Amino acid sequence: MSRFSVWAPAARKVEIEIDGKLRPAAPSEGGYFTLDGPPPPGVDYRIVLDGGSGIVDPRSEHQPHGVHGPSRRVDHSAFSWTDAAWRPPPLSSGVVYELHVGTFSPEGTFDGAIQRLDHLVALGVTHVELMPVASFPGTRGWGYDGVSLYAPHEPYGGPEGLKRLVDACHARQLAVLLDVVYNHLGPDGNYLGRFGPYFNTGYSTPWGPAVNLDGSGSREVRRFFCDNAAMWLRDYHLDGLRLDAVHAFFDRSAEHFLEQLAREVSELETLLGRQLVLIAESDLNDPRVVRSREAGGFGIHAQWSDDLHHALHALLTGERVGYYGDFGSLEQLARALEQAFVYDGRYSAFRGRDHGKSPVGLSGHRFLGYAQTHDQIGNRAQGDRLGHLVAADGVKIAAALVLCSPFVPMLFQGEEYNAATPFQYFTDHQDPDLGRRVREGRRHEFEAFGWKPEQVPDPQARETFERSRLDFTELAVAEHRDVFEWYRALVALRRSRPDLSDGELRTSRVRFDEAARWLVLERARTSIAVNLAEHPQRIATPGATRVLLTSRPDLDFSPSSIVLPADAVAILDKGD
Repeated sequence: MSRFSVWAPAARKVEIEIDGKLRPAAPSEGGYFTLDGPPPPGVDYRIVLDGGSGIVDPRSEHQPHGVHGPSRRVDHSAFSWTDAAWRPPPLSSGVVYELHVGTFSPEGTFDGAIQRLDHLVALGVTHVELMPVASFPGTRGWGYDGVSLYAPHEPYGGPEGLKRLVDACHARQLAVLLDVVYNHLGPDGNYLGRFGPYFNTGYSTPWGPAVNLDGSGSREVRRFFCDNAAMWLRDYHLDGLRLDAVHAFFDRSAEHFLEQLAREVSELETLLGRQLVLIAESDLNDPRVVRSREAGGFGIHAQWSDDLHHALHALLTGERVGYYGDFGSLEQLARALEQAFVYDGRYSAFRGRDHGKSPVGLSGHRFLGYAQTHDQIGNRAQGDRLGHLVAADGVKIAAALVLCSPFVPMLFQGEEYNAATPFQYFTDHQDPDLGRRVREGRRHEFEAFGWKPEQVPDPQARETFERSRLDFTELAVAEHRDVFEWYRALVALRRSRPDLSDGELRTSRVRFDEAARWLVLERARTSIAVNLAEHPQRIATPGATRVLLTSRPDLDFSPSSIVLPADAVAILDKGD
């Protein structure tokens, strides 16, 4: 008979309330309490600690009644998968598309997202990256305040809905990555602290005490997160995970948590017989994150590259507020395109210290490059996309540099057709006091940037969420369709030319003129020439034989140079 276990070292007595009836769990080694015969799948149950009220199982696989409701187990063998022959494409040859399930379709569900997958196939992307789907309070939100980390969000469609989406993606040759949040949990519905030392008050994060990765009891805390990762990859057939803000992991263990996670995922990969990937979000500019474990790194396969985003954004928009104050020159954009990290041990005025370390020796495949993400759009006061800040010509330039860069390119939903809809910060906290504090905190945050409180959208208002929903009817409008065709052509070009996707940083070189405001990215047989000036100008392109793509048709090309209109980009073939 299988056993049901709960780790609750902080409790003296543990009972499992199954369908309204209490069953005592026997204390076991290591702070565990066990029960012969687990709750049957689909049956409601709660965990009762020391005779108190029943609460959510930390490892609950289904929360059909929200983050405070009873838990359920899931029979993962019951789903009829059709992807037995599926093998994901390598991330190194991929084009990633980040999407938010709640705003990607009118339905805002996993099934609704399925109806939009053919659009992604037409675009040519290879990997779909889902923003977090673990259960969080209310019905709408970004998902970074999840609390039931093993249970897919019920308003999205719950466990069965997520499986249908993954199966449908695989049927269309789309790999699926999932954003997981292991650095903090939301406050509403977070019961972990009642069970044991899941948090370490000795470390502080922007969200409160850090997750306990190296203190007393940390072995089982680490087990909780590693088992969670394995569940998504094994039971939901996901092809990889994106790890949120790993710079908020505080761990002095001999084997860092990231290294342990990478090791265990590698073991699971061997067991499952298909490639699995881990992608980190990190602002440390520390190459150890993505160096192999054999070379003394943590063994994460790739990480987001914010320096490329910041360099592009600051140059195109002219913004210099906050961390953008560290960027804005063509020299910095060139460095980002050549080696990912602009700050590789250099002094950062924004941080007031030296920052980062050189990533020399690493492949471009270790980094994701992008011009827009949920963070960089949604964490603006009004959720402005790049297309709200610059003309479509600027959007096309950013797209060309990202999709022709030596990095794995990533797009954010709607970017591919220059969506007019914003992506704002929205929540649905059921605790009125928490909702009020989030609303006031958001307004106070942007007050320093000159925004009046009434100009900052209310995160709790449903209208804020509705404004952020994609409107795919915009694709019928010529200006949006034009941008979509540009993105589609760029994706196709990248996938057809080996030098654009080889990740080879040694052969990626950038020439530029800071004063004249032009730049040429050289990628072996391909040149990407950009004119950021307000007037046409001639740019030397020795060896170029023909124009492959251009954002503006009114150019003058010769084998040695090209005259580009203002705010234009051309991609050139240099031959053999």
